[in-house]
Amino acid sequence: MAETVLSFVLRQLSTFLHEEGRLLGGLRREVQFIMDELEQMRAFLREAEAREEDAQPTLQQWIKQVRDAAYDTEDILDEFVARFARHRATGFYGSVRRIFSSIKNLRARHRVASEIQSIKSRIKSISEGHQRYKSDYGISASASNSLSAVNNTTWRYSRDDALLVEEAKLVGIDQPKKHLISQLLQGDDYQLKVVSVVGMGGLGKTTLVKKVHEDLEVRRHFPARAWVTVSQTCDFQYLLKDLIRQLHKEGNKPVPQSIESLNTTELKEIIKDFLQQAGRYAIVFDDVWDVEFWNTIKFALPESCCGNRVMLTTRKADVASASCIESRRFVYRMEPLSVEDSWTLFRNKIFDGGNCPGHLMDVAKGILDKCEGLPLAILAISGLLASKDVNRIDEWEMVRRSLGGELEGTGKLDRVKKILSLSYSDLPWHLKTCLLYTSIFPEDYKIACLRLINLWIAERFVEWREGMSIEDVAWDYFSELVNRSLIQVTDVFFEGTPNCCRIHDQLREVILLKSRKQNMVTVTTGQPIMWPSEKVRRLVVHSSSSNNTQHHQQRRNYCFDHLRSFITVGSTNPLLYKMLLSEVLGSSKLLKLLDLRGQETQVEIPNEIFNLFRLKYLNLCGTRVERVPKAIGKLQHLEYLNLADTRVRELPMEILKLQKLRFLKVHQRIDPSNDDYGSHGFKAPSNMGGLLALEILYKIDASSGSIIIKEIGKLTQLRELYITKLRREDGKELCSSLANLTGLHRLSVQSFGKGDDHEIIDLNHHHPSLASSSFLQSLRMLILCGRLEKMPQWVAHLHGLVRIDLKWSGLRGEEDPLESLQHLPNLDQINFCGSYQGEGLCFKAGGFLKLKGLYLRRMEGLRWMRVEEGALPRLHLLFLQQLPLLEELPLGIQHLSQLQRLVLYQMSSQLREKLSENQKEESEDYRRIAHIPEILIGYYTDDRKWRYRSLWEEKKKKT
Repeated sequence: MAETVLSFVLRQLSTFLHEEGRLLGGLRREVQFIMDELEQMRAFLREAEAREEDAQPTLQQWIKQVRDAAYDTEDILDEFVARFARHRATGFYGSVRRIFSSIKNLRARHRVASEIQSIKSRIKSISEGHQRYKSDYGISASASNSLSAVNNTTWRYSRDDALLVEEAKLVGIDQPKKHLISQLLQGDDYQLKVVSVVGMGGLGKTTLVKKVHEDLEVRRHFPARAWVTVSQTCDFQYLLKDLIRQLHKEGNKPVPQSIESLNTTELKEIIKDFLQQAGRYAIVFDDVWDVEFWNTIKFALPESCCGNRVMLTTRKADVASASCIESRRFVYRMEPLSVEDSWTLFRNKIFDGGNCPGHLMDVAKGILDKCEGLPLAILAISGLLASKDVNRIDEWEMVRRSLGGELEGTGKLDRVKKILSLSYSDLPWHLKTCLLYTSIFPEDYKIACLRLINLWIAERFVEWREGMSIEDVAWDYFSELVNRSLIQVTDVFFEGTPNCCRIHDQLREVILLKSRKQNMVTVTTGQPIMWPSEKVRRLVVHSSSSNNTQHHQQRRNYCFDHLRSFITVGSTNPLLYKMLLSEVLGSSKLLKLLDLRGQETQVEIPNEIFNLFRLKYLNLCGTRVERVPKAIGKLQHLEYLNLADTRVRELPMEILKLQKLRFLKVHQRIDPSNDDYGSHGFKAPSNMGGLLALEILYKIDASSGSIIIKEIGKLTQLRELYITKLRREDGKELCSSLANLTGLHRLSVQSFGKGDDHEIIDLNHHHPSLASSSFLQSLRMLILCGRLEKMPQWVAHLHGLVRIDLKWSGLRGEEDPLESLQHLPNLDQINFCGSYQGEGLCFKAGGFLKLKGLYLRRMEGLRWMRVEEGALPRLHLLFLQQLPLLEELPLGIQHLSQLQRLVLYQMSSQLREKLSENQKEESEDYRRIAHIPEILIGYYTDDRKWRYRSLWEEKKKKT
């Protein structure tokens, strides 16, 4: 893990030398020496860390020394820049100030020089240890195969255990097994078929595929069979020889003696010749980690015309997909066990299939919840509990409380840790850092993906790539962690963009262990804790229900001199929050990230914040801050400023000094209980166009007129633009400005008022730019909130548009909004709210070919809907709300063959009656919707709250 820290710090130092090196003068050479020495140690570190747990304390201490030296170097240089980089004034008075500053800082510069020399001496000493440990432990400088020697045997033993599990002891395997067998046996005999099974470590992929592979019907169907365990780092020649031996043994043929002397190409030829003569074959490649493995092995596998099959297990989605590209694709995503199957496996292991004693029921379920359906964890924890006295509930309670700590030992749960750690070890260092950073969030916390992405960027975990925005690179990092089954997406925005995510509890415990070990994050909830003797670099405050007033008053001796980030998660204890924030702002001059999201007790921005010269990220979302002082202009390194859901309605002129600002979000919902009415924005300085680095602008108040609209046209880097209070007469000017924003992905335009009081949005202008084929062609999402006399003509030409929201448009019957949208090739989601005054909507054949989600709400005049056959062929969700005159289900709803969910919410009494449980199931209405798996109907509870009931569940209960 020190290798991860070292890689990160080296990149920071490289950036420092490039951007601020001129300030160092003669010290630049010393810093370069430190970097060169650390660089030489980096390759050695990864292999050394693979042995750290089993190593002598001296090697462990050396690894810690390297990490600390890297951190200290970063600290010294950051402090140097904070002290010297701000004196850049010009003119006579600027020269005078620089002279006085130079005299004043001579002593400080001398101190920095001494500290750098001290670091240099430490590095030399550590480097001597580097050479000594290379010799003592036999570790090479190259880390390309660093983990194989240490870990391969362990993983192979664990995988062999999975292969020996008796089928009678398995649960939840019957349906997946039948499904995979049918995939192997069905289909034509003319093409090689690859079946990939993908999922996180510990889900039982190997066990499932082994049972499929050994099934009698599969054995009869495929005379040539083999099982190859690939693992994270494999010897490819050894793997090919092993495959040759298995195939010859299965076919009762002697193994060629010459294979020991053949090269890779010759070995593949032997395999290919054998399989061509053997007839149908089925080969399993278990635990594949790399796309390149498949790209290499596939040339040894003939397709022939015999219906050959390959099965492949992997933790990585890209590996699963890549192996199927050239064959008939089938990827089976392995899911955790259901609650029922988890409980069955748990009981079978501990109580031999008997019932759990009643006095242990609550604690047993609490322990099982921590496993989250992960078979490996259930079996390991069950094995631990099997040795406990069932009459001693306190022993079981102790296991529940200390599950995270159990992973630190070498007991029964050590296998869980090792299996899950393997996925972590396979990551490149930058993804390791990003994954470990998720330890800032509490257990079962609903992580907002965009917040996580922006925190990664602010922490400098994300590296710039040519031709890509920093946000796009960060999303690539996120996608890679999802593909590797390390992050689980729980909610998506439009176009499948991840909205919320989480970390599996058992994986989170492994992440916490590694994060604590390298002093990445320090978390407090206000409970009495032992603060680490190491320097606190990132302090995270979690919510706590307990009142620790006395404890707060006692703990006053914190040292936050080296703190880089202060983050609050959830609504924290006000006393703890106030005390920690005061101490952090008083002593943390190197702070770069300050996230106070959701702290409702924060009513103003503390003045100390404006002395944080290096601050890059400031999140005050959800606080009660009302005003932004002029001192905001001091934060010239600020890149991210979030004032969403605050009371700020205006920004001072000094905001224009923030020339690095990329993200600016300031708004407050008009109706806190309902998003449909939009948000208040902020009044900006008249020359807002000077913030040339802006990429996200949300929401700017346009009520001051055309001047601010023209300024928007200067912000050519904008990717997201949200405008509120647009006047009708400024529509033409807005269209002209939008023509300059060639990289705009999301656009939201809102006019005055609420509901029927909205002013007309007029964006129908024949400006020369609108006729251009490039106008808003990068746009993915369009939101228009306000009255429309007609749909803007250019909307029909937005070929990249994925989502459109029309709110309170009030279009008349002759202005059917569907006409402009039906042939947009990429439209995935439509959201209409009060958008149409006509009596009916007709979805015509051949229209909306990619639409998956259709939301129609608050259209009081709508009496009928019709879906022609061939329209909406991919629709998955139809949501109908507050359509009081719609008395019939949409005509032609039976044509929506892909519809998965129909939601009816606050609909007419006539429609509700037709779908009531008193109606006959063989009625016409029921026959038309019988193919829809889920139908939800909204209703009022006794306490006047809306809930949903499932139509089919009611019918089942009635039956």
